Amino acid sequence: MSPVLSGAVQLSALAAALALVIRPLGDYMATMYSSNRHLRVERWIYKAIGANPDTEMRWPAYLRGVLAFSLASLLFLYGLQRFQGSLPGSLGFSSIDPDQAFNTAASFVANTNWQSYYGEQAMGHVVQTGGLAVQNFVSAAVGMAVAVALVRGFARTRTGELGNFWSDLVRGVVRILVPIAVVAAVVLVATGAIQNFSGIHEVGQFSGGTQEWNGGAVASQEVIKELGTNGGGYFNANSAHPFENPNAFSNLLEVFLILVIPFSLTRTFGRMVGSVKQGYAILATMAVIWLGFTALMMWTEFHGGGPAFEAAGGAMEGKEDRFGIGGSAIFSVATTLTSTGAVNSFHSSNTAFGGGINLLGMQLGEIAPGGVGSGLYGMLIMAVIAVFLAGLMVGRTPEYLGKKIGTREIKFAACYILVTPALVLGFTAASMALPTPPDSMTNTGAHGFSEVLYAFTSGANNNGSAFAGLNADTQWFNTTVGLAMLLGRFLPMVFVLALAGSLAEQKPVPETAGTLRTEKPMFTGLLVGSILIITGLTYFPALALGPLAEGLA
Repeated sequence: MSPVLSGAVQLSALAAALALVIRPLGDYMATMYSSNRHLRVERWIYKAIGANPDTEMRWPAYLRGVLAFSLASLLFLYGLQRFQGSLPGSLGFSSIDPDQAFNTAASFVANTNWQSYYGEQAMGHVVQTGGLAVQNFVSAAVGMAVAVALVRGFARTRTGELGNFWSDLVRGVVRILVPIAVVAAVVLVATGAIQNFSGIHEVGQFSGGTQEWNGGAVASQEVIKELGTNGGGYFNANSAHPFENPNAFSNLLEVFLILVIPFSLTRTFGRMVGSVKQGYAILATMAVIWLGFTALMMWTEFHGGGPAFEAAGGAMEGKEDRFGIGGSAIFSVATTLTSTGAVNSFHSSNTAFGGGINLLGMQLGEIAPGGVGSGLYGMLIMAVIAVFLAGLMVGRTPEYLGKKIGTREIKFAACYILVTPALVLGFTAASMALPTPPDSMTNTGAHGFSEVLYAFTSGANNNGSAFAGLNADTQWFNTTVGLAMLLGRFLPMVFVLALAGSLAEQKPVPETAGTLRTEKPMFTGLLVGSILIITGLTYFPALALGPLAEGLA
């Protein structure tokens, strides 16, 4: 089978598997988030944290819950790293330096999982399992909770109540993430991923000599890193490491885990607002962008110019033979169109246009399908913008799902889409202007600029992948990327919840002949166009200085 045909077969199998799961999983999540019943283990958790799961919250209270929980998580994870040297199971590793501990804590709490350290050479078993893996679960559940709160804002009328954050958080972990992660971890172990708590030991090399390796609870962390669209690898090589991602089947399984909840949440959205067709419209928008980006990535990587590419059958530098170009292209697009950040190839070794596709995927806001929860609420924000633009064109007050999109709502949506570009472009400009940060760049010129732009794009969009030619383990990058991750995660949530509260307070607007039909293909086209145009106008000058300049050269 030719490499191109192999890539097409893998993509078709992945799409078919997702199509089979989206409906039952989406329906289950809609039922679960709408239920008034609490499991016994959930009641134990509520009692332990002193929360009343039946108390309805308005958006300020819901936001306070999000921020309070995330701050506590940040401080706990920071402290765990700073005291690692005194903890059992540290494998002899010392405590993490303050700037790197802050960066890592911010990264995992913000669902970014940016890593400026070598995983197997820095973190012991306690930090990996009791700190990082736990955050993989709860940070993902926070994003899902905020998305559900926004959906309730569309579904409810004449009330500012959005549900209960603590209930949404616990249910997301207990009823969705943990059950799927347990089953998937068993499957991943069966494919060859490791799962143990062994210490450091020496192994022989084919070329002679020995190398030190440590074991770990890799399969369980690998699964939730993908399922929760987190991305932090147990090993520095991330999902290119054979202990994390042994073969082509495990590679497709991991991509499936990355995409399954974000795509399925569109069905959840449709069920909760009382119109599955609205969910299908959002799903179609996500699918069009995802398939389009994957096809473009395959084309650029298979058809890179030059004798080296032609001899290898494509841009094979930085890619694993066991995955090939097709498997690597599918993985890289999935991870940069979501907030995952896991990698099974070296993004910096992609063709210039391939690297640009990864950059653009993050700059879209990672909404196709995006992170767990964050993809859905990001896409719904863009739907509000698209409806507003359509209203301007016909001179009519815009409406979406029976709610008027007035001045207040559009301000919240506008603030949401402006936060991340301001962080990305501001920190990138400062890094290029100051004398010290450029010393971290392995490359100069357009590719070096792309390294820095990619770092802040990845951080502010809560992705976590990198152009690894940049040495980000410096005080400047640990601090600024850490700030970009925290602000890029929680500032948009402020505007999402404020918008949800504003929508929930409205009374429904009856549908008329002039109402824009947002469940039709025409709206899907309008939404795709709005996303690409808004992103293009925002980031084109920066992209022109980086990957476009490199590719055209």
